[in-house]
Amino acid sequence: MPTVRILGSTLLLLAVMVSPVRADDPCLGDQEEISAKAAVAALTKAEQAGRPAELFVAYRSILGNECIDRYDKTAWSRAKTSVPKLGRDLAKAAEAKGLWYSADPVRVDGQTSAFRYFEAIGEYAEANRVMVKALQAKPDDLALFTAAWGIDQGRSGAPDPKTGERQPYVSPQTYRQELLKMASARADRLMKAEEQDAKGLSGSTTEVATATAKSLEKIRIAAEWMKFSPVGDKAARERAEQRGDTIAARSDSTFTQANAVMYYEFAGSTKSKDKVSQVKKKMEASSRALEKSGEKVKGAFAEQSQAEQKTFDKKKADLEKELGF
Repeated sequence: MPTVRILGSTLLLLAVMVSPVRADDPCLGDQEEISAKAAVAALTKAEQAGRPAELFVAYRSILGNECIDRYDKTAWSRAKTSVPKLGRDLAKAAEAKGLWYSADPVRVDGQTSAFRYFEAIGEYAEANRVMVKALQAKPDDLALFTAAWGIDQGRSGAPDPKTGERQPYVSPQTYRQELLKMASARADRLMKAEEQDAKGLSGSTTEVATATAKSLEKIRIAAEWMKFSPVGDKAARERAEQRGDTIAARSDSTFTQANAVMYYEFAGSTKSKDKVSQVKKKMEASSRALEKSGEKVKGAFAEQSQAEQKTFDKKKADLEKELGF
């Protein structure tokens, strides 16, 4: 009887010791098994088909699955060995086709950009290089430039040999300098083009409205490009205040001063805000004066109309009398 008790206690102890291990194993769940087997199946299919883009995606799926070894002992090592070279080959092929950058992730249809392949295999210097090529091809694309500026987001450097920790990756200063040069050149072109539009601010009221729309649009876009510079968009806002001053000096305040207000509001300085208040008061005074002038003209027409009506009535009465009515 004691032997049975000892054996039962031993089995119970083993169950207690094994259960936590099994419970902590991340690969024992049904979903984990399904996912790992699907990744192995996709890899097998891709290897047999021999399509590089599809194979690259399959390899990356294998590397991202920690349970693969349970179902294929060599899949992970094959993927780790193959991904860098395959990624470089695919990136070079995409670059040769002019597919330098895309916001889309790596795809199996062969339309992935060189940037995405280089990014996927951690070759950030090459990814930066093709990004610059993309910017040179589309120098006016602000959205593309913004993506280029935030290129390091989500990147990590090589792991520390001692701790294994990864620090955020920071692109070389030369990359930033190249981007700043591009942004500055684009802002300069816009500000120069704006000078031509601003000539219309001295024309008729219609010309002022048209010139303001074109000028202010260029100033706003130039300001967006200037924001990447250490000094920011100060030059664009100062230009806007100058344009507002040009319009505010005109005598036809009732019809043109609203355009000055738009410039001042964009300028946003304390001085500009004060000028907005002054211009609005000026516009209100002009509007009241115009309204009074209109009332006088309306009254004059009414008086003239009444006099004409009396003359008509008199002539009508004389005619009726002459005709014997």
